[in-house]
Amino acid sequence: MGDVTPMKRSGMSEQRRQRLRLEISREAARMFWEDGVAATSGDRIAAAVGLSTRTLWRHFRTKESCAEPIVAKGVSWVTDLLRRWPADVSLEDHVTAEGRRYVRETTDADAADDVLAMKMVVLSTREPALRTAWLMACDQSEHDMAAIVAARLRLPPDDRRVRLHAAAASAAMRVTNEWVGAALLAGADPRDFVDTPHLVAHAVRTATGGALGDAIPA
Repeated sequence: MGDVTPMKRSGMSEQRRQRLRLEISREAARMFWEDGVAATSGDRIAAAVGLSTRTLWRHFRTKESCAEPIVAKGVSWVTDLLRRWPADVSLEDHVTAEGRRYVRETTDADAADDVLAMKMVVLSTREPALRTAWLMACDQSEHDMAAIVAARLRLPPDDRRVRLHAAAASAAMRVTNEWVGAALLAGADPRDFVDTPHLVAHAVRTATGGALGDAIPA
C-alpha cells in the first residue's frame, strides 16, 4: 500500500499541471487572435491567468508555445475518432456517426476550445512563430496515425507502408483542417460544411491510395 499513495499524488499533480497549461493556452490563444502575436507579451498572458511571469516560463518555453495545448486538443479529437474506428465499418460511415455524436455530446467549453484551435491553425499560416505549435501537433498526430494504420492493415508499426500511409493521411487531414477553418473564420456559412466528415474521409482515402477507408472483412 505504501507505493500507491505517491503514484496517486503524482498523477493528481500532473492533472493539475495539464489543466493549468490548458487554461494558459486558452488565454494566450484569445490574445493572439484578438490583439496579434507581436502585441501579446508573456507578462500579459501571465496576468490574464493570475500567474507571475516567472511561473509562466516554467510551463512554456516561449509565448508562442502557449498555443500548443489548445491546438493539440483540437487535433486529438480526430486521432481519437480514428482510434475508435471499428474494423467492419467504412471510414465514411464512421466519421459520419462520430460527427453526430460530437453534436450530441460536446460541451460548450469543448466547442469553444475547438474554435480557438481553429483560429490558431489559421493564424499560424501568417505567423511563422505560431506555425511550430500547429506542426508539432501534426507531427504527434502522424505518430498516432501510424499505430492506427498498423492495426488497421495488420502490419508492423515500423513497416515502410505504414509510415507512408500515416504521413499521407496526416497531411490530408492537415490541409483539410486548414482549408475548412480558413473558410469558416472568413464568414462562410457553416451549413456549407456539413459534409466536412466526408471531406476528411475522402481526403484520407485518396491520399493513401485507398489503403485506408474500406471496412475490413472479418
